Amino acid sequence: MPVPERSEYSYSRFKSNRQSTSKEVGLMSNHLFQVPLTKLQGVGPQKAGELHALGISTVGHLIEYYPFRYEDYRVRELRDVKDGERITIQGTIAAPPAMQRYGGKTRLICRVTVDQTLVTAVWFNRAFLKEQLVVGREITLTGKWDQRRKHLTVADSEFPDRGAAKSGTLQPVYSVGGNITQAAMRKLIAKALSQFGAHIPEILPPELLEQHALIARAEAISGIHNPDNTKNGQEARRRMVYEELFLFQLTLQAYRATHMKKADGLVHKVNNEEIRAFVGQLPFALTDSQKQVINEILHDMKQPFVMNRLLQGDVGAGKTVVAAVALYATVRAGHQGALMVPTEILAEQHARSLGKLFEPLGIQIGLLTGSLTDRKRRDLIASLQMGLLDIVVGTHALIQEDVFFRSLGLVVTDEQHRFGVNQRSILRRKGMNPDVLSMTATPIPRTLAITVFGDMEVSTIRERPKGRKSIKTYSVKHEMMDRVLGFIRKEAELGRQTFFICPLIEESEKLDVQNAIDLHIQLSLALPQLAIGLLHGRMSAAEKEETMAAFASGRTNVLVSTTVIEVGVDVPNATLMIVMDADRFGLSQLHQLRGRVGRGEHQSYCILIADPKSENGQERMRAMTETDDGFEISRRDLEIRGPGEFFGTKQSGMPEFRLANLLNDFEVLEQARDDAAALTSKEAFWSSPTYAPLRDYLAREARLREEPLD
Repeated sequence: MPVPERSEYSYSRFKSNRQSTSKEVGLMSNHLFQVPLTKLQGVGPQKAGELHALGISTVGHLIEYYPFRYEDYRVRELRDVKDGERITIQGTIAAPPAMQRYGGKTRLICRVTVDQTLVTAVWFNRAFLKEQLVVGREITLTGKWDQRRKHLTVADSEFPDRGAAKSGTLQPVYSVGGNITQAAMRKLIAKALSQFGAHIPEILPPELLEQHALIARAEAISGIHNPDNTKNGQEARRRMVYEELFLFQLTLQAYRATHMKKADGLVHKVNNEEIRAFVGQLPFALTDSQKQVINEILHDMKQPFVMNRLLQGDVGAGKTVVAAVALYATVRAGHQGALMVPTEILAEQHARSLGKLFEPLGIQIGLLTGSLTDRKRRDLIASLQMGLLDIVVGTHALIQEDVFFRSLGLVVTDEQHRFGVNQRSILRRKGMNPDVLSMTATPIPRTLAITVFGDMEVSTIRERPKGRKSIKTYSVKHEMMDRVLGFIRKEAELGRQTFFICPLIEESEKLDVQNAIDLHIQLSLALPQLAIGLLHGRMSAAEKEETMAAFASGRTNVLVSTTVIEVGVDVPNATLMIVMDADRFGLSQLHQLRGRVGRGEHQSYCILIADPKSENGQERMRAMTETDDGFEISRRDLEIRGPGEFFGTKQSGMPEFRLANLLNDFEVLEQARDDAAALTSKEAFWSSPTYAPLRDYLAREARLREEPLD
């Protein structure tokens, strides 16, 4: 069913529908998430405070505080156990125990018969057990198995004649801290389920439960905390993973249903002939992929709906020129454009490159950064407000309260994940519903992007500009520095330049890694015939600009820098990127740094100097040397870091899922998206009591507001 006119889905109507039905359905937001922890038997203010430190403030939070793994206490036969495994076995005490003392510690040794095998069980610092280890008594042991010595280092033990609590079970393991131990957390959650489990409401509608054969919500939550067996635990997790992803998608799809088709955006009157003429005078030919995404963007800009589009592409794929075409279109339609970038260096570079493109056409470009003098800043803001400037490029300075536009038509944010949700929305609110284009060089597979960024349309540039060569990447040890210096000399003799990146500006007592200031001195001594520059975040804007200008013009052979040059810096003559202590950098960050070279006609190289003892670091080095495809790099980065950190949870506003994993549960995520989209397109969703719990959830999350979501 097509979505009706927006008036039918106004927030006021949604709100009144929710109020009229919430009493009938016993809703989640009115209940467990409003029940204080002190209502739980045995929990006083002190215990409640300790739980609050773990992010648990209500009974609802406690019940949904899920374990991150399980300890397996199911008894196994020795023939099925591998050396070094953690196992649980059951046997009979075969001989009296022996006690050894050393340095104030104890070692208790006892022989136990298990499956007709004599096993040596060892407890450390458990002297109190000696009197209980009686010959002929049955015992259940859990610990690490040594196959060769038939030896078990015991972590836990129980006596069946006393009623073994853990034997035969999967015990949940939670994130705990302070005075809250694993045992205490297990007891608290068991008590909460016993006292309030009958009040856990169902939130998913019957048709979804039936369609996907999902167990009831209360049963699933109980099953996650106390799975009877592996299958039961898997079914419980499957249910709650689907719910978690479905609710996330529901917020996005509800936004699309109520906001994305609002006919209150700027209609850009784009002249196709002018666009073709502008593209035709560019000093290079656009790729087919660039042409495709430009068509998608211009199509959106012509519509009465607000454009909210994500442009993703690999490092050096040509996103900036696509943004330039969109900015040109908004200016020719009589409006102003804003380009917000994360660093001053990048802002200055974009202002220069856009100036070369636009100023011959009479389009005025302004640069607004935090380092402008008060007078220049006042003049620029006045020009912007009067409409004398067509396009402004800037950093966070663009979102200052006193910055106004005459008619803001298009907002472009470069490296959108580097800005917080509020920062992006403040810039957008400086116009009357301007179109929004967000760009990122941290690409993910298109289907995943569409799913995760459900409130945005997604355009992807897959091709590289014609003639762009692959960057040859090598990982080497610190001991090979002499060879690296020889490589720098060789490239310099050919007239090429080198980036040399360090993780720190200056020496640190806490980290034993190379710093930029010391490296600059060392290279100046080792390469006296070359001009060595230094760039870092503590330099003034004028110093940074002078340093970059010297490097861009070729007056400097080598630029020693921190990651201040991570994004956007474009020096076509630079062919060598060297990263010191590369194992200290994330995979996507290394790929961004590598993208600073390979922008000219000459073969480029990336040398990663890393510690071979760093396991995670070596995993990243393998990925970097095996591929230069940004989409593959992002996939591996997602595997290594996990979804929450990869997507920048705190920056992007995207929730870090408690159970779901975007990589492993991708098919569930897509199904949840389809289900949420189908549901929010139905009139019944916004009025029927059946869906009141879902509408209540949306209200509780404060996602459906008259103000657009970001």
